[in-house]
Amino acid sequence: MSSEDHLKELERREQETLEGGGEERIKKQHDAGKLTARERLDLLFDPNTFEELDSLVIHGCRDFGMENRRIAGDGVVCGHGHIDGRLIYAFAQDFTVFGGSVSEANAQKICKIMDLAMKMGAPVIGLNDSGGARIQEGVASLAGYADIFLRNTLASGVVPQISAIMGPCAGGAVYSPAITDFVAMVQDSSYMFLTGPDVIRTVMNEEVTTRDLGGVEMHSTRSGVAHFAAADDSSCVALIRELVSYLPSNNREDPPKLDPTDDPERADEILDSLIPEDPNKPYDIVGLIHGVVDNGQFLQVHEHFARNIVVGFARLHGIAVGIVANQPDHLAGTLDIDASVKGARFVRFCDAFNIPLVVFEDVPGFLPGTEQEFGGIIKHGAKLLYAFAEATVPKLNVITRKAYGGAYCVMASKHIRTDVNFAYPTAEIAVMGPEGAVNVLFRRELAATDDPEALRAEKIASFRDRFANPYIAAERGWVDAIIRPRDTRRKLIKSLLALDTKAERNPPKKHGNIPL
Repeated sequence: MSSEDHLKELERREQETLEGGGEERIKKQHDAGKLTARERLDLLFDPNTFEELDSLVIHGCRDFGMENRRIAGDGVVCGHGHIDGRLIYAFAQDFTVFGGSVSEANAQKICKIMDLAMKMGAPVIGLNDSGGARIQEGVASLAGYADIFLRNTLASGVVPQISAIMGPCAGGAVYSPAITDFVAMVQDSSYMFLTGPDVIRTVMNEEVTTRDLGGVEMHSTRSGVAHFAAADDSSCVALIRELVSYLPSNNREDPPKLDPTDDPERADEILDSLIPEDPNKPYDIVGLIHGVVDNGQFLQVHEHFARNIVVGFARLHGIAVGIVANQPDHLAGTLDIDASVKGARFVRFCDAFNIPLVVFEDVPGFLPGTEQEFGGIIKHGAKLLYAFAEATVPKLNVITRKAYGGAYCVMASKHIRTDVNFAYPTAEIAVMGPEGAVNVLFRRELAATDDPEALRAEKIASFRDRFANPYIAAERGWVDAIIRPRDTRRKLIKSLLALDTKAERNPPKKHGNIPL
């Protein structure tokens, strides 16, 4: 072949790669409200920065007629590019080619991307849209999945891993996203489950739809598998770009710092009246967060799951921080099983990637009841305690109102190595609330009096005045300062800047044994 012929052959193969499964299948993808793999990657990366790798890979299967069905790229587009100028590796399954099914060949493509990301210290983003393992390849496709799972596990805590579910994701395929740090799903077009409705109908005699079993609403509100829910492919990709802006490239780097655009001395007088005078009246902690962080910008994680605790990313003076806050507006801010797991996972992610933690605490305790006890609230609540105690990143805590019992200890108390602990004048730090304490301490007096309600009210007022306040803890040094709510932003920023050179290490060990 002449040089010209060689170039023509290269152009032919490149064009075949770009065409994917062909015009008809691309049209079906669009008709389903979905973008193609390449369109998604074009939106994900900065313009003209994506470099594709292994575009000419073809499967080696010779069974079930596959020897004549060979398409360059084999159903997954892999490569690297830049997001806001930073190196990112990514793969996007192409549903137009063999339904995006995973073969031995395209699993090797994904593994190569993950290996490169680990070497370069760069995040990995997976855009999932696949019918699952390629049946024609049998155990070879399963081996490909296992190879991916191994790399997900080894990369955990080393480079950020983000998964987007932008179509089907079923069977063993769900375990790769489950191991990654964040999972985003797209309304109406994505679903995840281990066993589908047909199998459940046959084996369990239960009727359930695909949407109810593994749709976005279920996973973002009930199972907690999905951290984010997006309206469509475009908004999902935009969300991922925003998420990446808060994250370092790897566990050896600090998160990106932006030039501050909000006054670090800004005081918000509205915060002085945010906490209700009635200690049993709820309020929205997100309003407090918006009033404190840079420009009021807060990216919630798991927004619709375990709403009694709020977690997410924000910035203080341009510094990325992880926010953990009890939500008095839901279940009075109590900690239950789901909230404990949600909080613990987020805390451990931030600690793994050097993101300082800021805690807003208003917790009356752990949610009581047989459902919680039978479900293992003891071990699940211990996860949150373990996560905060284990974390060595800068940790700051603001007690806004209630800090009762064991929940006080768990929520980043001074006793588990939190660096700076503030409290509002409205803070109530005690073993239990005044009402419960009075019922225990004065049970005999209340039973003996002719007017138990009057005596109870008197004792409650006395207990609240003497014990349910922040001053006793401050006298012991367990609260570093009692601050006005309006000064929260200024105090947090000054403390954060002072902690910039913090160096703390855990005892040498292979790893701890968190109560899973």
